[in-house]
Amino acid sequence: MVTIKPKKGDLLIAEPAIIGDVSFNRSIVLLADHSEEGSIGFILNKPLDYTINELIPELEATFKVYNGGPVEQDNLYFIHKIPHLIPNSIEISLGIYWGGDFNRVAELIKTNTINENDIRFFLGYSGWDINQLDSELKSNSWVVSENVYKKNIIEKDYETFWKEKMLEFGGEYSIWSNAPEDPSYN
Repeated sequence: MVTIKPKKGDLLIAEPAIIGDVSFNRSIVLLADHSEEGSIGFILNKPLDYTINELIPELEATFKVYNGGPVEQDNLYFIHKIPHLIPNSIEISLGIYWGGDFNRVAELIKTNTINENDIRFFLGYSGWDINQLDSELKSNSWVVSENVYKKNIIEKDYETFWKEKMLEFGGEYSIWSNAPEDPSYN
């Protein structure tokens, strides 16, 4: 279940110890790319107060938009599990794809061909140079976990995802699963 070295397609689960980090507190990040140059991922469980039609009014859909991370938050990104419908997609792993032809995505939304279980939108992304992520892993900021959900990760309930992972890890992590997000609320 838990691996030491991350690879493309793995999940980075924020350790309870990074409380106070506005971007990553209780985050679960899907690594979309991991190489000698660095890593790129998207936070899966931090919805914003926007829907896709509030950002792109001609798309009459109420798909949630998520905070993908602190980098380039004025850019829209997406992951999906429908590469046969979206040309130029890049496979992350296990049936999950990143990007592709956005004009085609817009058409698919307008014709109700896809729904929120097929695609997830993000403003921004999470990025690390290779030494930065290694350093954060050594300081126990993250637990690296295999993506056992495969392409169905897009459908995971963002509200309970981090808590579920803490309970799954067991031991001292179980205690954190019910702790308030902000310890000053205790």
